Amino acid sequence: MKKPTIKTVTRPPGRAKNHDEGGNLYRLLIDRVQDYAIFALDEDGYILTWNAGAERLKGYKPGEIIGRHFSVFYPPEDVAADKPAHELELAIATGSAEDDGWRVRKDGTRFWANVLITALRDDTGKLRGFAKVTRDLTERRAALEDALDSARRVAAEEVGRVAAESQARELWELAQRLGDQAAELERRSVEADDANRAKSEFLAAMSHELRTPLNAIGGYAQLMEMGIAGPVSDQQRVHLERIQRSQQHLLGIINDILNFSRIEAGHLAYNIGPVVLQEVLEVGAAMIVPQAGEKRIRVKMAQCPPDLIASADRAKVEQILLNLLSNAVKFTPDDGEIELTFGAQSDHVSLAVRDTGIGIPVKQLELIFAPFMQVGRSLASPKEGAGLGLAISRDLARGMRGELTVESREGSGSTFTLTLPRVPARSPKA
Repeated sequence: MKKPTIKTVTRPPGRAKNHDEGGNLYRLLIDRVQDYAIFALDEDGYILTWNAGAERLKGYKPGEIIGRHFSVFYPPEDVAADKPAHELELAIATGSAEDDGWRVRKDGTRFWANVLITALRDDTGKLRGFAKVTRDLTERRAALEDALDSARRVAAEEVGRVAAESQARELWELAQRLGDQAAELERRSVEADDANRAKSEFLAAMSHELRTPLNAIGGYAQLMEMGIAGPVSDQQRVHLERIQRSQQHLLGIINDILNFSRIEAGHLAYNIGPVVLQEVLEVGAAMIVPQAGEKRIRVKMAQCPPDLIASADRAKVEQILLNLLSNAVKFTPDDGEIELTFGAQSDHVSLAVRDTGIGIPVKQLELIFAPFMQVGRSLASPKEGAGLGLAISRDLARGMRGELTVESREGSGSTFTLTLPRVPARSPKA
């Protein structure tokens, strides 16, 4: 690029350079500049001069600002950080200090400024003050931010488009996999249903086949005990009693398995009708008192109002209650206590069996209702039964539109509560 030609003008003879004229021209130049705030500071940062550009940019008249400290142009957070003093120190140390940042006008509005502070020294190097030049870059900064925002938006849209395409592809592949898995699950569900039905049918058949010889064993043992086949010694009578207890125990397990298989197969029928709670409580207590007496366990029963009636299958309610009472005796130490209570609300009634037994760990409160689960069962400490009693009892309760729940703490006993729909009390006839 060709450099511009600088034409040298020689001052005519007789016209010596007038320093006052040059100074006036310089001040005129400074005062007429409108786009820059140009002013001088003393050594401590107090304003000495003020030009038209400073008045336009910052809003102060000369008489309002000359003599004040230039920190008035800085936001409060910069003043608190002592930024004005740091900029003067930098200018003193390096000759100048440049900064881009927010500045404050007289009316409190902010603008983005480029500021250059230059240290002014005399011929001896002594600091005389500072020259400060400020430019308003707010519009330029806004334009740059708009451009950056546009660039970010375009980039984000592109990223979003690529991500959307990738996500759509992944979703399609996922849908394909889910479809395959659904078909596989459907196939396995059919197989499981078939296997479960076959299992239930097998259990029912086996239970039936086992009950026949067990009943025969019990019958022949009774006949022998009665002396039908001849005199029975005391030792033989003890053996016969053991045979009968074992036969009854096995028969109870087989009945549980048979009931469970019927429930699972959906073959269990319910004979729903009015059930008087007091009668059920009396039957349950009468059946369990002899068993509890062998362990010196006290059985307490609350007196239930005769008009407290549940809508349920009486035989199944008695089966549930007997199972709960048997468990209470089984898991309550000698000299403990079992209590039967009742409860009533507008739409349901409840029977509760509370014991002072070993209790149930919190983690097993729901597990005890799972099939074949017993609290405290181990090889070293076996418990009688198949672990189906509570599972059957809860299924029976739910089959009657009721529920079986438990509250317990390990070492503090347990309370099992059977809840059933209530038969509304009849209003007296007028």
